[in-house]
Order: sequence, then structure tokens, then C-alpha cells
Amino acid sequence: MTERWLDEVEMRAWVAFLDTSNLLLQRINQQLREDGGLTQPQYELLTRLAEAPDQRMRMAELALALVTSRSGLTYQVSQLEKAGLVRREACASDDRGILAVLTADGQQALLKAAPGHLRVVRENLIDQLDRDQLVTLADTLGRARAHLRSTGNG
Repeated sequence: MTERWLDEVEMRAWVAFLDTSNLLLQRINQQLREDGGLTQPQYELLTRLAEAPDQRMRMAELALALVTSRSGLTYQVSQLEKAGLVRREACASDDRGILAVLTADGQQALLKAAPGHLRVVRENLIDQLDRDQLVTLADTLGRARAHLRSTGNG
């Protein structure tokens, strides 16, 4: 099978996506370290727990939501547990299941980091696009995400 190389427009789109996502994640990580002593994966983990019913999620479900391996999630939860931001509990409905639970300190860490996180995301992405561009971006990336989730482990 002959590989179908990217044409000029496709390459521009791909490189713009890579550069933008890398630059934005760099800025987000810097802000989160400065404002809350967190990494982006830790912030996202805390956010997912904050949005979950009773601020708790099964570890396996959380790994899928965060698009990470179970071992990667275990590492992040262990770091957050040491900091007192998350705790683990046995799942009442499944002896093998473990829940990650957001603590009061975890909620406070999230509240401390959230305004700066919002500012970085707004200044560097959201406010750079008009409403139609945001809808197109959301639809386009949503379609790619759905494809990736349906064809792989995510």
C-alpha cells in the first residue's frame, strides 16, 4: 500500500494543531504550577472528580475519562493523595473497585487554580476565535475524538 502523504493544506492544519496544543499546554502547566502547585493532568483529574456525582469516580472510569493508562492514573492519584487532595475508598457495590474521592483540600486547590486556568485558556484560545470558529472547532475536534474513541482504547 502506498502512503498518502499530507498535502500542503493538510500539513498546515496538522502543524498548526500540534504547535497550538503544545504551546497552550505549556502555558497551562506554567500557570497551574505557579498558582496551585499542580500539573495539568492533576488539575484535570481534580476537575473530573469535582464534576462527578458525590465528587467520586471509579478509578477505571476516571482513567477512561482522562485518556490515560491505569498505571498513569494510579501515579497521579498517589501524588494527589500524598498532598491530601484526593483519597481512595473501596467501592461499596464491587469488592474489586476503588473510588477516587475529591477531598475538601482538593476542592480548595481547584478553586485556587481555576481563575488563572480560565484566564490562560480564554486569552490564548477562546478569545482568539469568534463564535462561528468556536463552533467549527468544537464540531471538528468532537468528530475526531469520537472516531478515536470508537476505534481505540480511549
